[in-house]
Amino acid sequence: MNKANQAELFARPLCVPEGFVYQSDFLNAAEESELLQAISRLPLEEASYKQWTAKRRIISYGGRYDFSHNRLHPAEPIPPFLDFLRQRISEWTHVPALHFRHALIAEYRPGTQLGWHRDVPEFEIVVGVSLVGPARMRFRPYPPAKGRARAALLLELQPRSAYSMRGVARWQWQHAISPTKALRYAITFRTLATGASAEVPRDRYPTDAAQPK
Repeated sequence: MNKANQAELFARPLCVPEGFVYQSDFLNAAEESELLQAISRLPLEEASYKQWTAKRRIISYGGRYDFSHNRLHPAEPIPPFLDFLRQRISEWTHVPALHFRHALIAEYRPGTQLGWHRDVPEFEIVVGVSLVGPARMRFRPYPPAKGRARAALLLELQPRSAYSMRGVARWQWQHAISPTKALRYAITFRTLATGASAEVPRDRYPTDAAQPK
């Protein structure tokens, strides 16, 4: 086995769907600290999904999804403090940095979860970076089979790690985040899909331990 094939084997754990790539130690401690300092100054707000208010606090850049009307609206551009991270992701995924036109920063306080979902169809490639605390990411085929266990596959997302999701993993699987045991932040970059429908099936908005407004 050549070095390229070995790198691909270790980059993609055997327990995850095709099209999903995981990389530990994607950032170093100093880079993580720099991002956290910037995030601490942001006006994060609780996420809303139709009539529900989630436990997660978020801020969106490049686009803000309105789940009440199933539309992607303009938002502030991706800020300069994320430029180095977007470039790092570009080099890792071999996708031009400017193609990642949407970014989301989410805060997971202890006990916060993210329910089963696929990202809305306006987006294509999804790349996530974890900060501070770990998280358990679960996967199941879509549509879920009747009687299937809630989680077919599990992956521990370690602090300063990154994952990339496209193809089969992006469209033929759902994913979820189990309730976190410690404070965690996630930075997610997305590319825009070509000719995507504005209609959002029910599975494509998460129900992360939400409470009615």
